Amino acid sequence: MHELSVAHAVVSTVVDALPSPPPRVLGIRVRVGELSGIVPRALEFAYDVAAQDTPLADAALVIEVSPVVIDCPACGPQQLASTHDFRCPVCGTPCGAVIGGKELEILDVTLDDTCVSEDMVEVSA
Repeated sequence: MHELSVAHAVVSTVVDALPSPPPRVLGIRVRVGELSGIVPRALEFAYDVAAQDTPLADAALVIEVSPVVIDCPACGPQQLASTHDFRCPVCGTPCGAVIGGKELEILDVTLDDTCVSEDMVEVSA
């Protein structure tokens, strides 16, 4: 289950970016591509384990799944309906150039603004 190591990396990245003393973190939003090899439900479970005893222990993890996008030489970027057919959905041309759907990104971190002083900045990656 490599999702546990991914969850640990997300938690440590966010914790390292927090000011000292760390404010209360309400949530983290990540984007996971359909071709990233990450199972969202497994990541949710692993995140709960990885976040224990950190400033993120009570923070919600929101996962957005991004679709596969290919670059068709004739039609340009096209979103695929399935990961089983890498032909352009418009013209049917086989496409090997994947330009989206492999990512894992921390989109933003929501802090409790009642605990944040004016000199602290919202963490986002």
